[in-house]
Amino acid sequence: MQINALPHYDDSINTTGCCAKFNPDGWDGQDLHFADKPFVRATTKSALHIPINMGQVFTRVHEHIEDAGGFDNDNMIVLSRDLSPWVAEHLFAMDGPVPEEKTVRLSGDFITKVFEGPYREAKGWHEKMLALAKSKGGTSDEVYFFYTTCPKCAKAYGKNYVVGVARM
Repeated sequence: MQINALPHYDDSINTTGCCAKFNPDGWDGQDLHFADKPFVRATTKSALHIPINMGQVFTRVHEHIEDAGGFDNDNMIVLSRDLSPWVAEHLFAMDGPVPEEKTVRLSGDFITKVFEGPYREAKGWHEKMLALAKSKGGTSDEVYFFYTTCPKCAKAYGKNYVVGVARM
């Protein structure tokens, strides 16, 4: 895959009016190569890794990105990881400046894997991502997850797809 490119995010099916039905085609086993790729960075509060204010934060950030003209289906991913049992970090890919939000840049090589199942399996997915990165020569323990739908939409669609993204 090209530098700073992501698989296409297909949002053509949205029967919930909230999250699009995720199409996993093209997302599994991708090598992502970032060079100073810009992201909006936001944090959420958690209680023992259970998100508390994720909906509010995601709504705010998405509105700011859209207001800035930064939403693009070929540049759509939100990388999430727990920094502690109390705080999670979320990196929203964007195409241009988003004045009301903090921008960070990410560089490095990453590998993806698509999982399907309930959030409670995230610990096992994390371990699988570490093993996958190691099998490809990676030495980092940096793993993110792209939660493709909110819990209500995952229930409506009958599938809860999560994309693991591990630094090589």
